[in-house]
Amino acid sequence: MEHDVLIIGSGAAGLTAALTLAEKGKVLVLAKGKLNSGSTAWAQGGIAAVLDAGDTFDNHVRDTMVAGAGLNDRETVEFVIEGAPRAIDRLCELGVPFNRDAGDLHLTREGGHSHRRIVHVNDATGWAVQAALLKAAEENPNITLLPHQSCIDLITGRHAEKYSGSGRVWGAYALDEASGEVVAHTAKATVLAAGGAGRVYQFSTAPRGATGDGIAMAWRAGARVSNMEMMQFHPTCLYNLEVKNFLITEAVRGEGGRLYHPETGHRFMEDYDKERMELAPRDVVARAIDDQIKRYGLDYVHLDISHQPPEFVKEHFPTIHEKLMGLGIDMTKGPIPVVPAQHYTCGGVVIDLNGRTDLPGLYAAGEVTESGLHGANRLASNSLLECFVFGEAAAKDILAHWDSFEAPPAIKPWDESRVTDSDEEVVIKQNWTEIRRMMWNYVGIVRTTKRLERAGNRIALLGEEIEDYYGHFRVTTDLIELRNLHQCADLIVQSALKRHESRGLHFILDYPEMDEAPIDTVLVP
Repeated sequence: MEHDVLIIGSGAAGLTAALTLAEKGKVLVLAKGKLNSGSTAWAQGGIAAVLDAGDTFDNHVRDTMVAGAGLNDRETVEFVIEGAPRAIDRLCELGVPFNRDAGDLHLTREGGHSHRRIVHVNDATGWAVQAALLKAAEENPNITLLPHQSCIDLITGRHAEKYSGSGRVWGAYALDEASGEVVAHTAKATVLAAGGAGRVYQFSTAPRGATGDGIAMAWRAGARVSNMEMMQFHPTCLYNLEVKNFLITEAVRGEGGRLYHPETGHRFMEDYDKERMELAPRDVVARAIDDQIKRYGLDYVHLDISHQPPEFVKEHFPTIHEKLMGLGIDMTKGPIPVVPAQHYTCGGVVIDLNGRTDLPGLYAAGEVTESGLHGANRLASNSLLECFVFGEAAAKDILAHWDSFEAPPAIKPWDESRVTDSDEEVVIKQNWTEIRRMMWNYVGIVRTTKRLERAGNRIALLGEEIEDYYGHFRVTTDLIELRNLHQCADLIVQSALKRHESRGLHFILDYPEMDEAPIDTVLVP
C-alpha cells in the first residue's frame, strides 16, 4: 500500500503531523491496537504553556533546564516552549474542552514548575485531546487510519528489488492482526510517533503497547539513539493488588498533596528537599519514596490531600476520585497508598528541530525521540507539548521539501517461505517476564555498575534465544514486541554503563556526584 506519507502512531504527535500533512497529500496512520490505545489518552495532568501575565518563557525555560539537570539543549527548549501558546490555540480550535475560570483557561501547577501554567481538562486531559484529534483525523478525506497494525521493521534501500545501501527509509513492514498478513506500507516520507519503551520495566504507568517499537526499528535501520539511561519513574502510582498501573497525577501534589510515612506519619520530603518538598522534580521525589520503602521495609507510602475541602478535591480530580471510591479509598477523607513506577522514556531517536532523524526520509516526534527538550529528567506536562510542536515541525519540513521527495522504488514482499507457526509461545512469555523483572531490579531508580553488568550479560544471552526464535517462526504481535523490548533493554543498559556520573534520572551509587559538563550519551549503530 503506497501513500505520500506514512505515520507510525496515532497519538498526539502522529495525529498532529497527519492533520498538517493532509493539506497537501494522502497520509496513512498506523496504530498498534486501537486508535486511542497509546500514551496520549492516558495523560492525566495537562499541557505546560506560558499564558499568564505573571509568567514568562524564561521562567518555563529555567524550570525545564533545572528539572533536566542541565542536559537539555537550550535551543530546543526555547523552540518548544515558545510554540506552546500556538499549540493551545490549535487545540481550542479543535474543540478540546479545557477547564476555564471566568472565561480564561484555568491553570494548575505541578512539581518542578515555578508558576501555574498547566492547561488541563480536569484530570483527564490526554483523553480529551486524543478524542479531538481523532475526530478531526477521521473527518479528513486525505487521512487513512488503520488500527491493529504491528510494525516490524522500517523499509530501507536494502529491502528494494534493486538493492541500495543509502539508508533512505521508504515506509515499514506491518503485521495486520486481523488477517495475519505482513504488508509493506511504502511512502515518500515516514514519521515515527510510536511512543516510548515503558513496558521494558515490570512496573510502569505506560499502556500495554509501549514496547519501544519505534526506537528499536530506527536503531536497526541505522539511526542514532541518545540518553536511553534517562528513564523517568513517576513518584505516585496507586499501590493496589487488584488494579495495576493507575497513575495519581502530579497535580495532586501541585494542589497541596503531601507525602507521609504510612506508620509514623512523618512528612518525609522535608528530609530530602526542604525548600521544594512535594513540588520537587519527579526524580527527587521518586528517589525519596524509593529510599523510604527500602529503608523501612514498606510496601508503599501515603499521599494525602484530604486536608483540602472535599468539593475542591472532587472538582479537580473527578476521574481519580471516582476510581479510588470504587476501590474503597476516599481521597477526601484519607491518604492514597502510592509507589513509584516507570513513567516516561526521556531518551530515544536523535532528531533536529525539524524532526529529522539521521536517515533520509525518516522523521520522528514525541516520546520516541530525544529532541533535547527533556535532558536528564522530563518536567511535568512538557510531554504532550513536545508532541504538538514537533509533530507540526516534522510535517512542515516535509511540506517544505515535498517536491524533492521521490516515489518509493519497488519493494520486496515479506518472505515467510522459511518459517512456520510457533508451538512454543511460552518462550515469549518467559523471556518477556524475565526482561521486565531484571530491568526493574538491576536498572531501576537506583543503580550500580555491578547490577548493570549483570543485566547486560543476561540481555546478551536472551538476545540469542529471541533471534533464534524470530528466525524460525511467523511473527506475532507478542514476538514483535518481545524483540523490540529486548533491543531497548540493551540500549538502556549500554547507555547507563557509559555514564560515569549521577545526573537527573540516572542515579548510580558508584558515581554519586554530577560531572561539571553535561554530555549526551549517544549510541551509534
